[in-house]
Amino acid sequence: MDFHLIFRERLRSLRKEKKETQVQVANALSISDRHYQKFESGANLPSFENLWALADHFGVSVDYLMGRSEKRL
Repeated sequence: MDFHLIFRERLRSLRKEKKETQVQVANALSISDRHYQKFESGANLPSFENLWALADHFGVSVDYLMGRSEKRL
């Protein structure tokens, strides 16, 4: 199972579900838009702090975001 691919796909899907741009999500996390874009492209994985912030922002568990669970919460 490719957790990097699952993470990228879930991140993009959750963002689109909320009808947000990459810039909006980056601003919500107080990171640069380029930094966030690297998460969605798979160039970088988030730090623990950013991973928790992403999960909180999208209202899902870290396990769901990382592909360890199919349950969102």
